[in-house]
Amino acid sequence: MTFVWAFVIGGVLCVIAQLVMDLAKMTPGQVLVLAVVVGAVLGGVGVYGPLVQWAGAGASVPLPGFGYTMVEGIGEAVKQKGALGLFTGGLTAAAGGIKAAVLFGLFAALIFKPKS
Repeated sequence: MTFVWAFVIGGVLCVIAQLVMDLAKMTPGQVLVLAVVVGAVLGGVGVYGPLVQWAGAGASVPLPGFGYTMVEGIGEAVKQKGALGLFTGGLTAAAGGIKAAVLFGLFAALIFKPKS
């Protein structure tokens, strides 16, 4: 059932993003930023954490999960390093995902030819 709920929650988040894009006439970039900010805000007020615990990758992999991860990383870094954690925690927590995205993009660029 864990995989089913991850698929359903991830799908619902994607449907919400598509509806916002279509109904509010927002560009994909605007929806991307909005999703990250909403995930960060919901993580900051303690709403997104229980959703991640329940839905797993269905809530942590999409863009709101990135915002949530950054907020969680900042919270942990502030506990350990004080005010300096505000500047380092988000990047440290999200570094693995960012590194994977850059490496996969590099591999795709090396393997495939761009079309003009």
